[in-house]
Amino acid sequence: MMPAQDVAALDAMLAQMQVTADPPADRTVARIVGAWKVLPPGATAQDLHHAHQAQWDRLQQATALLQQLGDNASLARWRADLSRLDFVPDADMVRAVEDFVHEQQALPEWADPAQLARAEAMFMDHGPLSCILLFCASLPECYVLPDLSAVLHLAGQLEQRTEYRIRSTAAMIFPVMMRGGMGGDAGTGRAQVLKVRLIHATIRNLILHGCPEDIAHAMAAPHAAADAGVVAPLPALQGERSMQAALFGAGWDVGCCGIPCDQEELGYTLLTFSYVFLRSMRKLGLRCAPADEAAFLHTWNVVAHVLGVRGELMAHTMDDAAVLFTRMQQRDRRSEFTHDPRPALGQALMRAMETSIPITLLKPFGTLMTLYLCGRRTAGLIGVTARAPMPSRMVFFLLMVLTRGIDTLARLVWPDFSIARLITRVLGYRLITRLLMNQTRSLQLPTRLLNPAQQMLDAWGSDPHAPQWMNTLEDKMTVKGSWRG
Repeated sequence: MMPAQDVAALDAMLAQMQVTADPPADRTVARIVGAWKVLPPGATAQDLHHAHQAQWDRLQQATALLQQLGDNASLARWRADLSRLDFVPDADMVRAVEDFVHEQQALPEWADPAQLARAEAMFMDHGPLSCILLFCASLPECYVLPDLSAVLHLAGQLEQRTEYRIRSTAAMIFPVMMRGGMGGDAGTGRAQVLKVRLIHATIRNLILHGCPEDIAHAMAAPHAAADAGVVAPLPALQGERSMQAALFGAGWDVGCCGIPCDQEELGYTLLTFSYVFLRSMRKLGLRCAPADEAAFLHTWNVVAHVLGVRGELMAHTMDDAAVLFTRMQQRDRRSEFTHDPRPALGQALMRAMETSIPITLLKPFGTLMTLYLCGRRTAGLIGVTARAPMPSRMVFFLLMVLTRGIDTLARLVWPDFSIARLITRVLGYRLITRLLMNQTRSLQLPTRLLNPAQQMLDAWGSDPHAPQWMNTLEDKMTVKGSWRG
């Protein structure tokens, strides 16, 4: 247990991070959109769309520019190819995007190529299991923070567009963790991270109607108005299907909820992809070597740096990560929402997994795995409380007990033997093919990465650590049997 003074110091740091954003990215988006027009309170949706359409168009155009980003080696000298555009962009907007890419693309001096390569090999080695942990551990834990869930709800209406948001998350994870993703010249991980970073800044700008720094300065002024950090909702834009309009009309209270997509939320999210992943491996009895865990944490710290996350929010050991992650979840927040979006987000994720599993008895396995990996507290906060049918629970419980027992005994003879790995690979492969790599809803990856991603998926069809009979069984379950949908 941490001493009280250490807990107080950590809480003070996290409270400061809750009102800290990402100045380089925020200033870039402010250059892109300029100042928002202030309309009278009675403005209609048509008035608002007409007043802000040019700025919304500039955001769309900046997105088109970012689609041209290439491999890591080209980012330092990247220039937008205006001949490929079907519009004439504003010159300052182009310079704003180019300046941001040039200034923010570099890896930190402390990035270790050997550590990056080791983490990439680990991700490739575990394959479909990595995706199971994304669905059943990382994403559920991501929804626990109420302010973060509120932003996720506003930014994508995740309850209605669950699969789209899942694929968007994977579209960053895959380029980052594929071979050479962050450190290799041919990798494209840094470009994907920079895109996500500007998406976060765009969300902040739309919700706050301007640059977070301006609101922070207004709130810190000696005679600041009581409502200095309050952005009133715009009733005329409520229920808008456009993400930009929905965000702009949502309303926000910085004093109660912090800044949208603040530093604490960003640091917490990356811990769900690093620490929660490793914690879940341990729970499944697939404990990694300490050097592998350190390399995995290191790689996501490098990602955090390129994403604009402050060093105070990076953990370098599992123990430090556990302390930081747990305190982020448990500390008191001044978050006030009339509607708690967390249960809807969690339930939507569980439904997406259920629809991807064709066997009725096994449909609750995503929910049961989430309960097993995250615990009942997290499951309760995100609305994963529905009791699975007794036969499904019994099968899941027996599988967990038997696999741990069989694996423990079998490893006395075959060190790499793992029934748990087989089961999670089969379930993970199913979710990958249905939710991530479905041909009718392709993963949002750069064109140059689609073939390598498919090759990676094909390679995941065989486990290099398993005996041949286990690979044959896995092949029957994922390709020849009813798992292939």
